[in-house]
Amino acid sequence: MTNQKKQWGAIIIMIALFAMIAFVTNLCSPMAIIVKNQFGASNLLAQIGNYGNFIAYLVMGIPSGMLIKKYGYKKTALLALIVGIVGILVQWMSGWEDIQSFGVYLIGAFIAGFCMCMLNAVVNPMLNILGGGGNKGNQLIQIGGVFNSSAAVAVYIIMGALIGDAAKAKIADATPALFIALGIFAIAFLVILFSKIEEPKQAVEAKKQEKDPHSAFSFRHFNLGILAIFLYMGIEVGTPTYILQYLSSAPDAATPGLGMDAGIVGLIVAVYWLMMLVGRFVGGAIGGKVSSRAMITVASGVSILLVAFGMFAPTDVMVSVPGVDWANLVLIWAEVPVGIFAFILVGLCTSVMWGGIFNMATEGLGKYTAIASGAFMTMVFGCAVMVAIQAYVADFTGSFLTSYLVVLFCAAYILFYALVGYKNVNKDIPVE
Repeated sequence: MTNQKKQWGAIIIMIALFAMIAFVTNLCSPMAIIVKNQFGASNLLAQIGNYGNFIAYLVMGIPSGMLIKKYGYKKTALLALIVGIVGILVQWMSGWEDIQSFGVYLIGAFIAGFCMCMLNAVVNPMLNILGGGGNKGNQLIQIGGVFNSSAAVAVYIIMGALIGDAAKAKIADATPALFIALGIFAIAFLVILFSKIEEPKQAVEAKKQEKDPHSAFSFRHFNLGILAIFLYMGIEVGTPTYILQYLSSAPDAATPGLGMDAGIVGLIVAVYWLMMLVGRFVGGAIGGKVSSRAMITVASGVSILLVAFGMFAPTDVMVSVPGVDWANLVLIWAEVPVGIFAFILVGLCTSVMWGGIFNMATEGLGKYTAIASGAFMTMVFGCAVMVAIQAYVADFTGSFLTSYLVVLFCAAYILFYALVGYKNVNKDIPVE
């Protein structure tokens, strides 16, 4: 690949795609409110659209890498955008008068999940490669993460304004947001179609009698890395999920909580995601000078301290924490146990983990990077698995706070990976 300075067009496109991924993915949560009203779905069923995105990663992860290997990053991105347009259109059509189908909505959400997986498989390695790998590659991924988080926040602002009265919201109310997503997809398709993006070198198929005995899975640091990202999903999603459960559950429930107003709790938990945005700003600013290993070592170490403090801190010691009413852009304040505030701060740490782990796991893979990226995306399914395990621990122990042992374990493994597991001990494998 030519000098990075000649590839700023490609860098801007990849960062824009990173933002699109967050915009479409985060539409699922507010859309859950809408489908409950439109189709009378239960809380569990309404969230299936959300989980459909993560299940799509499990199904489409490896195929995404295979598509990149065969057709390249640009053509795979174009195909992903077409899939995304279809997914958004199907979700919009599910609310039509003559369709009115929850099943059609779920199909649309699943198709959109395919798109997100394919785009992620393209964006992460491309930003790393365009940055030149190492610290600079990690810095570009972190900068992309800033736009990713910003788009996620924008979704909640837009959808909050569009939904208005949650009890009466319909898919028609979300049409502007869906059409914004469609417009972004269409513009991105045209820009990428007419842009010259220099492709990194791909693996060349060996002759039948000389089958390549190696793959991305021949590298120990990559195998340990995809496990790290699997467990990372448990930290990123499990932490805010069970803050919400603990604060809103009734004190006399089987797994007791504080019984706070669910609306206020939602605004408080949203600050966790705002912390991720702040953390990504910092990560992007220092990523060129601080190695991925140092960044992840500090982030995972601090996560361990914050989670342990949150679990064992006195529940009667209260602090005021802010919440953001995104629909009205109003700051609210509420009293929560000091340990919950520590959990919220974990967002600062998780903000840099994705990019740093990806950077370390794919370093030195060369021609195997495309398939590695697909396998890496598959591990996003860890969200569903680890959150479910944490739920089981909460039910078994009767304590949401005790369930954070799962998060603690995940953070400890990531610290191990940053200290030991990241080392490429298979440098004798040819990657050119």
